[in-house]
Amino acid sequence: QVQLVESGGGLVQAGDSLTLSCAAASGRTFSSYGMGWFRQAPGKEREFVAAIDWSGANTYYADSVKGRFTISRDTAKFTIYLQMNSMKPEDAAVYYCAAAPGTGSLRLGNVEVWGQGTLDNVSS
Repeated sequence: QVQLVESGGGLVQAGDSLTLSCAAASGRTFSSYGMGWFRQAPGKEREFVAAIDWSGANTYYADSVKGRFTISRDTAKFTIYLQMNSMKPEDAAVYYCAAAPGTGSLRLGNVEVWGQGTLDNVSS
């Protein structure tokens, strides 16, 4: 059963913006969970990108995206978003949505549920 459904990936040019969405599915809501985004580029390990706590009040970012990416969540729609601005070629990757009981464990990669991933390509 797919519990997290990502959307919004695509091909953009360097400097452009893109927004990813991740919606809870299959009867899950993840209302009390920390949620976030990871990415994996070809030949590289999956890395943490951003996380948000259950209330949406606290957010965390990897240094490589800080100031360019914004994570948010709509608790009524059980959906999180990743607004990516000023995209760079090195942002090209498969982006995965993730959920964990807390943002601390999520940021360490201790994820309970993964999405299937959405591909983002950035041309220079």
